[in-house]
Amino acid sequence: MEAYLTFGGNCEEALNFYKQCLGGEITALMRYEGTPMDGAQLPPEWKQKVLHSVFDAKGARFMASDAPPGQPKPAYSGITMSVYVPGPDHQPASQAFDALSQGGKVTMPFAPPFWGGHFGMLVDKFGVPWMVTSEH
Repeated sequence: MEAYLTFGGNCEEALNFYKQCLGGEITALMRYEGTPMDGAQLPPEWKQKVLHSVFDAKGARFMASDAPPGQPKPAYSGITMSVYVPGPDHQPASQAFDALSQGGKVTMPFAPPFWGGHFGMLVDKFGVPWMVTSEH
């Protein structure tokens, strides 16, 4: 099972942000231009928006796209992206948490929870909720 995030026109910006935060790569990216949707119904400014993409980061993978023009802006409710950040200690996970929270809102600070390791929750600047965890 893989998560699929939908954005309202800023998917590529979000993917580049996640690339910085998580050290991953955009391994596939398809734009609206040149697809069957590229025609009279597709505004010119939408041609370079993301129709489909794949993001991989140290074994974590998700897909993302921009919603077609005219669709409501996505709002995330009832879901959370969960990322486990491996490392010899909790520092890589702490750095990922801090990076993801830039411009967003921390809902639970990154700290040791009662079950062990480190854990924190946030909503990033794109409105996507995240849980970041480390076993250390």
